[in-house]
Amino acid sequence: MIYGLLDLSLWGHVVAVLILTHITIAAVTIYLHRHQAHRALELHPIVSHFFRFWLWLTTGMVTKEWAAIHRKHHAKCETVEDPHSPQIVGVRKVLLEGSELYREESKNQETLNKYGFGTPDDWVERKLYTPHSALGVVLLLAVDLVLFGVAGIAIWGVQMLWIPVWAAGVVNGIGHYWGYRNYETEDAATNIVPWGILIGGEELHNNHHAFPTSAKLSSKAWEFDIGWLYIRVLESVGLAKVKKVAPEPHLVQGKEKVDSETVRAILLNRFHVLASYCSDVIRPTLQEEVSKAAKEDSSWRRLLKRTRTLLVRDENLIDDKSRSRLNLVLDRSQALNTVYEHKLRLQELWQRSSVGGNELVIALQEWCKQAEATGIKCLSDFAANLRRYALRPSTS
Repeated sequence: MIYGLLDLSLWGHVVAVLILTHITIAAVTIYLHRHQAHRALELHPIVSHFFRFWLWLTTGMVTKEWAAIHRKHHAKCETVEDPHSPQIVGVRKVLLEGSELYREESKNQETLNKYGFGTPDDWVERKLYTPHSALGVVLLLAVDLVLFGVAGIAIWGVQMLWIPVWAAGVVNGIGHYWGYRNYETEDAATNIVPWGILIGGEELHNNHHAFPTSAKLSSKAWEFDIGWLYIRVLESVGLAKVKKVAPEPHLVQGKEKVDSETVRAILLNRFHVLASYCSDVIRPTLQEEVSKAAKEDSSWRRLLKRTRTLLVRDENLIDDKSRSRLNLVLDRSQALNTVYEHKLRLQELWQRSSVGGNELVIALQEWCKQAEATGIKCLSDFAANLRRYALRPSTS
């Protein structure tokens, strides 16, 4: 049959492809990623099995393999054990050969045993989906031929390439190489664009690495996560239940004492705290230095501007050449050196979270006291604001 059961125009075929591939993307981000890999939400068995069947049909991916590889990526991020790090193997390889890296890691039984826990292990998984993962995509080709005729071959080809290109390539490659960062995580994860539509919200990869167990990937008011929209729709009709979303800072006006609750709230919101420090302390201090340099030394001004990103970047992500440039600036500017050192000392607090609670309270009290004594207004204001952090009251 040349035209198939659905005699569509060219644009009709384009729309059909976009709808079909978008369902696949929704299945990956909602079912595989947020539900299976991170347990950020629960799905009704009907929805869960639909997504599982759809992925078997359109990708041939096995739930246990995908969840295990992704969990290992978080556990070993940006190390030689990361299954797909562009920082280790190069962005070109991940972008162009991401699916090959996935298939290679899927053969690692140690990865599956260690990280593949809690994934489906029912009869249909053991007898059909896992041992016959290629059967689904063959069946899909037959269905596409019946529905779309000869054009079904091209449609099937696009479906086969969609996840390898967008998920295995773009998210795993570009999402750790290029983009903007809301949070200074210890890895190089970035938000590719603020509108998570084409890849179901996975574009907001830096947000996800900051809060991996959050069912919602958008963070700022101007970001959009279409996967989260679908989850809320499913939740509204009783087909999903959100278990966890990223914490939001809760500040109590008039609270001036640093206590154990302050410490717990700061540890819980550490990425928000650091983001606020960078925007409210480091950047105003840098801007003041740049303004002074504009009247005195143009080369110094250019150096300051080139160091803007390094002042907020996590120490683990600064290479030797960049560190030398950063040190030149810190040696020359007492104000920047002061706020930068206080940033590092603040980060040490949550790195020491395993020590006794009272010790952390004392350390935070001392940090605030010394910050307020620097005479740098924005740093002093930040310290005063830090005292107001508290745990958000339960709504249940």
